[in-house]
Amino acid sequence: MDLKRTPLYECHVELSAKMVDFAGWIMPLQYSGIIEEHMKVRNSCGIFDVSHMGDILIEGPHARELLFKMLTNNIELAKIGKGIYSHILRPDGTIIDDTIVYNLGDDRYLLVPNASTKDKVLAWMTDNNPGAILTDLSEAMASIAVQGPMAQEVLQKICEDDLSAIGRFHLSRLTTVLEGDRQDIVNSLFPGSENGRLGCVACRTGYTGEDGFELLIEAEHAARLWNAILSIGGGDVAPAGLGCRDTLRLEKGMLLSGTDFDGTQSSLQTGPRWVVKMDHDFIGREALEVQADDPGLSVLVGLVLEEKGIPRHGHDILKDGVVIGHVTSGTMSPVLKKGIALGYVPRRNSRKDERLLIDVRGHLLEARVVSLPFL
Repeated sequence: MDLKRTPLYECHVELSAKMVDFAGWIMPLQYSGIIEEHMKVRNSCGIFDVSHMGDILIEGPHARELLFKMLTNNIELAKIGKGIYSHILRPDGTIIDDTIVYNLGDDRYLLVPNASTKDKVLAWMTDNNPGAILTDLSEAMASIAVQGPMAQEVLQKICEDDLSAIGRFHLSRLTTVLEGDRQDIVNSLFPGSENGRLGCVACRTGYTGEDGFELLIEAEHAARLWNAILSIGGGDVAPAGLGCRDTLRLEKGMLLSGTDFDGTQSSLQTGPRWVVKMDHDFIGREALEVQADDPGLSVLVGLVLEEKGIPRHGHDILKDGVVIGHVTSGTMSPVLKKGIALGYVPRRNSRKDERLLIDVRGHLLEARVVSLPFL
């Protein structure tokens, strides 16, 4: 099978990135090294290619009706310019995908599904559509994530707009200092904003737990924006790959689609609790209401090893010599210098400070349930 390439593929090759297959895309795993890139994002600023993510425009008088039906979270919480994190469920309560949806105003919303589930999400919404207009912008758009405590300072150097005015989980159109060609998609998302400069859509979100922005730009302009950020950022910014994106999100207790939930778990198992609002009639709600009273339900918890070792996906979790669950994500935290993991255990074993064991390559290592995020 031929792997898909993002509009920034040539940029990664020029930077000598190690490329790997991720959800059918050839993506950069690392450039200088996972740990070095991880600490760069925590201490300064990293720039990621996240163009493999989906972009679906939902519009028309039935758009909100569709999103009420699709989302576990309440779309009413997303005022104009704001986004919400939500799950999309099957009737049995299992998760098809987790996503962020932004309210663009005028009955228009932008939904960002994961790369591996974008087609499933689009098909599910089409099958349950009361009449909204769905447009898949994924192939036409690129996405660049600028993440870290210096993200705003770095990005401000090439932006004419005041980035401090964009709140967390909000989006806005940005105008860069770069000369721009006509951008039909960006201008259609923000009508009346064309001004002869290269523009993009800035979402103040990210998958690292740090401050930062995810920049949506039309594919043909992506490389120019990527190179401009790296150039003007100097030593404060560095390219970062999927390897450190995974360790960064895990330190912050963020789930990875296909790994921490694989289509067999429900929102009540994965959490967070606030992602489900029972105040509206979404697909899967009845199943979750039944599940809420199930004492045998397994739930996702954070675990920290009390001994030296690195937990990995698939490792057994034990209590009193009995396997009670499995690790879904695990790594050595670059900041904490300890093994950390996410995994499913019965509710009765999910209390904070519960002592469990993880089988790491035949060694039973002590682990403790902790509150998320780890860091």
